[in-house]
Amino acid sequence: MIHDPGSQQYKNTSEAAMAASKSIALSCVRAGTVKRLIYTASVVSASSLKEDGSGFKDAMDETCWTPLNDSLAYVYPDDPFYKDYTYSKTLSEKHVLSYGNDENGGGLEVVTLPCGLVGGDTLQSSTPVSGVVCIAQIMQDARAYISLKFLKKLLGKIPLVHIDDVCEAHIFCMESTSISGRFLCASSYISLEEMANHFALHYPEFNVKQEYEDELKKDIKWASTKLCDKGFVYKYDAKMILDDCIKCARRMGDL
Repeated sequence: MIHDPGSQQYKNTSEAAMAASKSIALSCVRAGTVKRLIYTASVVSASSLKEDGSGFKDAMDETCWTPLNDSLAYVYPDDPFYKDYTYSKTLSEKHVLSYGNDENGGGLEVVTLPCGLVGGDTLQSSTPVSGVVCIAQIMQDARAYISLKFLKKLLGKIPLVHIDDVCEAHIFCMESTSISGRFLCASSYISLEEMANHFALHYPEFNVKQEYEDELKKDIKWASTKLCDKGFVYKYDAKMILDDCIKCARRMGDL
């Protein structure tokens, strides 16, 4: 995620991520005993932005891949981290999926789980970065707010998922008799305005950054059902995710 070209063998984060993904996948193939490789991916790889940068497609689902071209430069903040991270996650997920065919993987089942913005509580000693981003509209954290706005620009809305559902989705994919392919992992897909309205209504003690989606000309639909079609059930909706993020931040003394 942070690359120092002077001390590393790779020229950028994308090359490093690709090499790591390749090493893990090839180790699974060579072992001959690994049935299934499950890769934790990110929805930054699944933007429904059109290739020419003229707007969004009607829906976001597993067929969507983030366009990696210069016409989308306006999406990325000045900090190069955001572009590097998006390129790394997109390229490495595509590479991992390539081992799911007989030619490269020798029968290996490959599952990728591009997870939405992860919220909820934690067992860690501090509030996770993704949890801070979830509630950036009421936090005094400039970088978290930039990250939230970036996700909105890249994805149209914010795909949210609770950490407990993320863990359960991985277990579900491990325990399934047979499963392979790409499965977006998010229980909610909401606008910044909807998030701000929730905070303003239920947490009036906070100064909420109000959001308006005037630039979004049409409503993008969340069309991913593949994981649920397999039998997975999400336990947490958007309200529960945001509420747990606030509970966590308060417990940690961040709010």
